[in-house]
Amino acid sequence: MIQTLKLLKLNNPLAQAFLYVALFFICLPFSFAKETDQLDLYVGIYRDIEIPKASSDIQLKGTFRSLTKVQFNPQSQVLRFYPRKEGTGTVLVTNKNSGDILYEFTINIKKTDLKRVAREIQSLLNNIEGISIKILNNKVIVDGQILLPSDMKRIHSVVKQYGDLATTLVTLSPLAQNKIAEFIERKIDNPEISVTATNQKFILEGFANSEKERDKAEILAKMYVPDVIVDEAVADKKVLERKADIVINLIQVRPPPEAAPPKIIQMVIHYVELQKDYTKGFRFQWTPDVGDGSTLNFSTGGNSPGGVMATLTGTISNLLPKLNWAKEHGVARVLQSSSLIVEDGKTGVLNSITRLPYQVVNGQGQPSTNFEETGLKTNITPQVMGERSDSVKLAMNFSVKSLLSYSDQGPLTAAREIQTTIHVQSGKSAAVGGLITSDQATNYNKLPANASRNPIISLYASKDFRKNQSQFVVFVTPIIKSSASAGSEKIKSKFRIPN
Repeated sequence: MIQTLKLLKLNNPLAQAFLYVALFFICLPFSFAKETDQLDLYVGIYRDIEIPKASSDIQLKGTFRSLTKVQFNPQSQVLRFYPRKEGTGTVLVTNKNSGDILYEFTINIKKTDLKRVAREIQSLLNNIEGISIKILNNKVIVDGQILLPSDMKRIHSVVKQYGDLATTLVTLSPLAQNKIAEFIERKIDNPEISVTATNQKFILEGFANSEKERDKAEILAKMYVPDVIVDEAVADKKVLERKADIVINLIQVRPPPEAAPPKIIQMVIHYVELQKDYTKGFRFQWTPDVGDGSTLNFSTGGNSPGGVMATLTGTISNLLPKLNWAKEHGVARVLQSSSLIVEDGKTGVLNSITRLPYQVVNGQGQPSTNFEETGLKTNITPQVMGERSDSVKLAMNFSVKSLLSYSDQGPLTAAREIQTTIHVQSGKSAAVGGLITSDQATNYNKLPANASRNPIISLYASKDFRKNQSQFVVFVTPIIKSSASAGSEKIKSKFRIPN
């Protein structure tokens, strides 16, 4: 434009400015048409061109149909070209109703610059290791082996953008399968179960202790299985793969071991009973009475004269006053210890009984002998709470029957019973029960059994006071033994029994 001004020899600045503006508006349509009408396209790479003046009812004309495919989106007013082969053609965008030409494009389709495509793909995939990008047979080929299926997704997305200009031959590396197999084996965490990768399959082998453990190993393996990568030959149905599970479970369930013998539990039981009794009595008795012994006798014959003889006789008993005073105080402590060895879950019974005889008379007046039982009865069932636990559950029933005194009807006894269920740690002692009794009695002016029923004079006074106390406690100590013979050496040495 400066050369044009020089040729016109316009030295006036105002004339030059006017000429500049005129030339700008004259050249503007030509520059617009050159920039928008000439389209350089490349085979296999689509291109979008905006046509804002086009309405929804347009018609495409020209010589482009054998060179490229053209699609129009009326919402976005974008014209998309899909070049197919090299060549030159025209595209006319006309109004369908009026036939007016809205846009005119001259398309020049060239062969794609494969080196540029290779550089772009290389820049997009430069963070993925194990691949190489080559140009072979007029295509950019991505080849190699990768470790992660996620990298395969990225490679596929990048290559797909270039259509027929690029293709991928990338496969998943066998090393990746071996690494995943190591991760699965580490997660299962069972030294008897191994995981191997073969032909893109994961094989679980070994032994499990139960079906639950076998199923758990398979579930963990499926969590680590990568996504399936479909080969192009398989997708085109050129090769048919055998359908099989990705995880092949060959784990065998080990037969359950023979039941271990039940544990042995030694029960050490201590019975402690404390008794106290106190008796205090006072009695003054003066109750004389008369016994009538008068008789009447008749006699005749012999040398003596006959007649009637009367004899009057009387006996006075309990004439002397009686004074009785007594005071008794007694303390007794009974301690019995017993030891019983019982299998886990079995019931052990230990009784210590004494039979006391006494005389009775039946209905026909014949005497006979009966027996009253006194002593201890123990019924206990231990149960270990777990394989590795040292806590023992004890279901116990204790009964104690002791002799108090004798009466005309037989022995007088007292019975106590404890029934409970507790948990005790092995080797520890527990007081499982206690019973405290206390009774008092006071008698005033109570006649004894041999007192006179018809006294001449009755002077009698008495007072009896009795107090009894007792306390009964049971201590239990369970001890888990390795065998029934454990501890026998200590007992032998205690009693000096030779081995």
